Amino acid sequence: MATRSTATSIDEYIAGFPPETQKVLGELRALIKSLAPEATETISYAMPTFDLNGHHLVHFAGYPKHIGFYPIPSGLEAFKEDLRSYKTGRGSVQFPLSQPMPTDLIRRIVEFRVEESTGKASK
Repeated sequence: MATRSTATSIDEYIAGFPPETQKVLGELRALIKSLAPEATETISYAMPTFDLNGHHLVHFAGYPKHIGFYPIPSGLEAFKEDLRSYKTGRGSVQFPLSQPMPTDLIRRIVEFRVEESTGKASK
């Protein structure tokens, strides 16, 4: 998806991708939902977003060759060592579609962000 998405729901956003990418985006969405059941789904910055306690928890986005994951800078900072084999940017990490999604790492990052959002983060 080269152009900025105009989707108004996560379902609509995911539907705009090829089937293989839809599958990965759907699995990522389900993982985040299972870890943050209180979070609300929305579209923010033209990306699927999960909000918790009035703040953005994480965003994700599909691209032709990778999935962008945006756990807010604190989520990247806390897992800098674990993420060093991935391309990262300001507030983002790229998970190549040619590799299995690192679900355990994503799980730990989302759990960290949930704790942080509820004021219980240890950092």
